[in-house]
Amino acid sequence: MAPEDLSSTVCVIGAGPAGLMAADAASEAGAPVVAFDAMPSPARKFLMAGKSGLNVANVAPLPDGYGTDVAMDFGPQDVTAWLDGLGQDWFVGSTGRVFPKAMKASPTLRAWLGRLEGRGVALRRRWRWTGWEGAALRFETPEGPRAVAPGATVLAMGGASWRRLGSDGAWAGVPGLAEHAAPFAPSNVGFAVDWSPHMAKHFGTPLKDLGLVVGGTVHRGEVVLSAKGLEGGGLYPLTPALRDGAPLALDLKPGWAEAEVRDRLARRGKASLSNHLRKALRLEPAKVALLQEWGRPLPDDLAPLIKRLPVPLRGPRPLDEAISTAGGLRLDALDEGSMLRDRPGVFAAGEMLDWEAPTGGWLIAGCLATGRRAGRAAAAWVGR
Repeated sequence: MAPEDLSSTVCVIGAGPAGLMAADAASEAGAPVVAFDAMPSPARKFLMAGKSGLNVANVAPLPDGYGTDVAMDFGPQDVTAWLDGLGQDWFVGSTGRVFPKAMKASPTLRAWLGRLEGRGVALRRRWRWTGWEGAALRFETPEGPRAVAPGATVLAMGGASWRRLGSDGAWAGVPGLAEHAAPFAPSNVGFAVDWSPHMAKHFGTPLKDLGLVVGGTVHRGEVVLSAKGLEGGGLYPLTPALRDGAPLALDLKPGWAEAEVRDRLARRGKASLSNHLRKALRLEPAKVALLQEWGRPLPDDLAPLIKRLPVPLRGPRPLDEAISTAGGLRLDALDEGSMLRDRPGVFAAGEMLDWEAPTGGWLIAGCLATGRRAGRAAAAWVGR
């Protein structure tokens, strides 16, 4: 069967935030657009992310190590203008995070899909891309194998986390991409710890007012004790260093100097050690339990241990438990317009690129940014 002729069309593969933004930008530029997604419905991971509040941007400065060359030509003002264009009210939280007032992702997604439909963007569901046949795109569909001949292609197929939502990373084995793909690694993820039985009663407890010490720097953040180990937003910005084997220690009293901790502990009297730690330092039961879990045998001088309690991490949790992934399509395989250097007319965007951002708005904003860049470049390619 001859490939379907879409030679005047931008074909977008993947209907998550990067793919939808590519379709948005290309259609806004006047190009016909057809989007393909392997799942029965689009943007499933986007919807899941919005269950706890759709954090789409952050007005705070970019974290260290986050590549401005990847994403930030679409900053917070662009994101809020995009929400305005979809009729979605928004607000900036106390930490600089930007949310739609509806908080959930579904109203934003419905408005977005409605705008794309109004521009004539077609969405083909359950079309799984399997590679190229010459210049044509091959798909497995409910009606069997199909091929299309695109005018330009935007690949936005995600990373390799949350497989059940569609990001399975299978594209990284496709000839033409496999040779440009860096191995996947979990990002924005919890870390495994082997607990003794007495810690079970503390599972689910959030640890607040906590310092996470990595490489001599104390990062303030919150983590949660779970049966699998440590989880939570305080760990996520530290994932690259911890994944590479950097040791982690906890500062259980980050607002106190070691001398002050030592002075308070010296006034013990007849109280048990656990009660003394709770009363003198106002340590929560879970922090006292951690001190006993990882500090035994407890030294006479507890102050250094309280300020720097070593954490015996066993490594990150598996890819499928990660919010996102590092690795993917290496940036040196793309030119400045996000086009594959060895495959003209094929552009790439979103989490499938080998860049790594923490949560807090930067991850979704980066997907929107790279999607817009690729969509505009693809529309220009078709319109040459």
